Amino acid sequence: MLIEKELSELIIGHYVVKIINQADNFSLTASGHIKSNSVIKHLRSKKVYRVLIDDSKTINIPSPITELDTNNSPRLNRESLQQAKAIFNQSKSIQKNLFNAALSGSCLDLSPVIEVTNKSIDAIFNSPDSLACMLNIRDKDEYLLEHSVAVSVYITLFSRYLNLDRDIIEQLSIGAFLHDIGKIKIPNDILNKPGKLTDEEFTIMKTHANHSIDIIKATPGVSELSLEVAALHHEKLDGKGYPFQVAGDDISQFGRMISICDIFDALTATRVYKEGFAHGKAFAILRELAKQGQLDNQLVDHFIKCVGVFPIGTLVQLESNKLALVKARNDASPTKPQVQSFYSVKLKHFLNKQEIDLSDSEDFIVKGVRAEEFDLDMQQIIDMLLMEG
Repeated sequence: MLIEKELSELIIGHYVVKIINQADNFSLTASGHIKSNSVIKHLRSKKVYRVLIDDSKTINIPSPITELDTNNSPRLNRESLQQAKAIFNQSKSIQKNLFNAALSGSCLDLSPVIEVTNKSIDAIFNSPDSLACMLNIRDKDEYLLEHSVAVSVYITLFSRYLNLDRDIIEQLSIGAFLHDIGKIKIPNDILNKPGKLTDEEFTIMKTHANHSIDIIKATPGVSELSLEVAALHHEKLDGKGYPFQVAGDDISQFGRMISICDIFDALTATRVYKEGFAHGKAFAILRELAKQGQLDNQLVDHFIKCVGVFPIGTLVQLESNKLALVKARNDASPTKPQVQSFYSVKLKHFLNKQEIDLSDSEDFIVKGVRAEEFDLDMQQIIDMLLMEG
């Protein structure tokens, strides 16, 4: 099917047939696939505004995590964000079915998990920040469903950053998707208790790891690596984790990776009874846990670099007393990304949106913040600033 696309909607893998609208007289040498963002950058430099694509010829072309835009930084686009939202919602639906099956004692069907985790991996290969952005607008009432999806996304991002083989990434993603399936066996009054658990309650809570292992072992088609990474997600290098007090070198690199992803998501996720930490605070806690010998110090540093000091899709407060959404990284100067300001903290109302490249501005980031601190809704902010394109 032939479809007109604005240049801002063009992504890697689209098959461009011809130029529809431009300011100059640039012409294509031939129809063909967009194989990198540098091609889109070239079209933009030629003042091309709209093109005609053949959607039936769109293909999936993996692109490096460091794919750059005109300002030398990874950047979100509307189409990849909408795709990410669809994958995230599908993942939640599958996760809900898995919990229901586990609660009834039925054998889990792995095929939809394989399908959706592969979609997630493809999306991360093509637009690594889109699914990460979705993690910032989760429903605080659905933490149990969304946590495992989020950990699966984080370990996929992390694995991609570490240049692991695709086959390994697939197995890690599946293991992370299933790692907390045993929580369905924990009584709700313990699982959702807003305050600190008693020693007896915590002993019961810890059994979710054993339940997860048993359920995953009974699932046909699950690889040893997927089982391993799920089984190790609460183990610590100092041997004080659970359920088996595995320690030191007996915890594989993959087990060390999922524990970092699991803790980070637990720290940053907002629940009914607890506001999540901003990313900077969560990073500081990860570093402290590494210092205490619980987490792998080198992998913690890699994870922080992978996620980014100010991840795309997160909120920041500027020195000018404006709130802004991070739109693109700046790898040359990580504390000075491209942002879009939209809200006055002082006046407590929305402003006209303004794109700001902080590397070329006197304004700067004071701190990372959360929408809830200002009685704002992150979903609405993302929809307003990104879904509009």
